[in-house]
Amino acid sequence: MTLPAEIDLDNAGDVADTLLAVLNRGISLLVVDLTGTVFCDCSCVTALIRAYQRGQADGARVLLAGQTPAVRRLLALTSMDRIIGVFDTVPAALAAMAASGCPAARGGRPGTRRRGEADRSELQPR
Repeated sequence: MTLPAEIDLDNAGDVADTLLAVLNRGISLLVVDLTGTVFCDCSCVTALIRAYQRGQADGARVLLAGQTPAVRRLLALTSMDRIIGVFDTVPAALAAMAASGCPAARGGRPGTRRRGEADRSELQPR
């Protein structure tokens, strides 16, 4: 799932709602693509925490991929990078999960994206 370029108080609720809606589908792996996110504040961290907690409760993995320097800094400052798995790219996250034996990373469950597949869950910034 690709997040918008900017995540702040104005759209973080929508981001959280969408992340939770995707997890509510019963998926086992959600890779959150932050490649294009150039700004985020603490409300973004809250949205990611909510998704991570829901995933934990439902037995799903939530991973982050492709952080820009601003996002990496915020994740480091809040220690989120120690809680949620962080990868440079979506393919790297999927490869790590496939190597661990996760069937979702091999395309075995709906709600995950395989390399080259269109992102149907993209959020559009307001």
